[in-house]
Amino acid sequence: MSTSPEGPPKTTSAEPTDQPSETGVATATATAPSPPSDNDSPRPNSSRQGVRALLARLHFYAGVFVAPFLILAALTGLAYAFAPQLDQLVYSDQLTVEKVEGRPHPLADQVAAARADHPEGTLDSVITPADPEETTRVVLAVPELGEKQRTVFVDPYTNEVKGALTTSFNSTPVTTWLGDLHRNLHLGEPGRLYSETAASWLWVIAAAGLVLWLSRARARRAKRIRRALLPDRSARGVRRTRSWHAATGVWVALGLFFLSATGLTWSNYAGARFETLLDKVHSRTPELNTSLASAPGGTQGQHGHHGGSGSSKQSVDPVSDIGPVLATARQAGLTGTVKLTPPADEHSAWSVAQNDKVWPVHLDQVAVDADKREVTAANRWSDYPLLAKLTKLGIQAHMGVLFGLANQLLLAATAIGLLFITVMGYRMWWQRRPTRADRNAPLGKPPVRGAWRQLPLPVLLLGAPAVAAIGWTLPVLGVTLLGFLAADVAVGLIRRYRLSRRNMTASTR
Repeated sequence: MSTSPEGPPKTTSAEPTDQPSETGVATATATAPSPPSDNDSPRPNSSRQGVRALLARLHFYAGVFVAPFLILAALTGLAYAFAPQLDQLVYSDQLTVEKVEGRPHPLADQVAAARADHPEGTLDSVITPADPEETTRVVLAVPELGEKQRTVFVDPYTNEVKGALTTSFNSTPVTTWLGDLHRNLHLGEPGRLYSETAASWLWVIAAAGLVLWLSRARARRAKRIRRALLPDRSARGVRRTRSWHAATGVWVALGLFFLSATGLTWSNYAGARFETLLDKVHSRTPELNTSLASAPGGTQGQHGHHGGSGSSKQSVDPVSDIGPVLATARQAGLTGTVKLTPPADEHSAWSVAQNDKVWPVHLDQVAVDADKREVTAANRWSDYPLLAKLTKLGIQAHMGVLFGLANQLLLAATAIGLLFITVMGYRMWWQRRPTRADRNAPLGKPPVRGAWRQLPLPVLLLGAPAVAAIGWTLPVLGVTLLGFLAADVAVGLIRRYRLSRRNMTASTR
């Protein structure tokens, strides 16, 4: 990432620098490199040293500038991971029943109770309880709410309406607020650049840090593994900080790679590239067919709004159909909590989809003709393309849903680990500052420039197209990398100009 070399970095007066500058793993920052020692560095002119020096510079600069985005993503993600517990704390009156007693009322009666209490909306969907202690959710489309809905919570044992909330994609206001905070900081579409920047660079910083740290050890295997996984508590100063920074990074690296990959799949620009890939390899999530055979200009096999095919007409009042539709779906094998969506029009069928996103997931869907009481189309989870399955499972794990509490705790540990190594990285930067009386500075110098000059030609010829391809696949990464390079070139030119001016001034004296 540089164009001209600089002198070696200054070191602190209190700390020896007899180890190379590799600065840990999967983190947001790094520190300026130390001069390599004879024991654990390659020969000065080796191509390996050139690669390591380039990675150290990339790890440092990317970490320094992307760290604020990573801190925000870690903090907001940590809060979002525990959204289910916050929901229970804030909305327990709406989400749970007072007493599990007797048999639930017919689903049609529960929907009728909700609509009687809230006549302002039309029926959008109904979600049956996942547990006996939960309420039934009757989701209403209300024009003044725009893309959001009004969800009415009904006690299935008493038919009592427990309350209503403004929801988005079936999420409560607290979960929606935390989700938007993590996704875009409540800044709308422009705010999504922050999270995509963090996800785009996280895997790069993590990979560079891993290579730098793991390539240090030249001792026997057992000692090498211990040095990689455990901090050196006997070290002091910057070496101790680096040890904690790197060892912690090794432990959380896998989680950081996972969060980066899954976050990119639903980002703005990289996500669009991923969707194009899914289309090309025919791995999109199957869309349930709800078009009835007699729909104008339509035949079975077309994809409707919800899914299905069958009779020519549905009942005028969808509430009267919901009981038979649910029974038909149960006979088709849809167990557990389900989401029932009424037909979009008289030429469409009901959609019934399993709503169990905890492993092992149950996500089958069927389209039901209410008049004939038969299934007209079905999407089975077992038939999903592999990439579609991995995408859906990855997103659920990213949200902390897939493995329940264990999933939440793993996400929390990863976020806390990211925050810790980020702070340690900044601390290293401060510890490496020059402290001599004749040369003081608030921060340490970055790794030396010109590392790319040490790379062999084949590496450059293969690396440049690879970097360009990655930059095209991850547009935010590509644009910001070009920004880093432009800034680096500008700094180099400015420093060269100042040096030449000083030399000219000195020669005229």
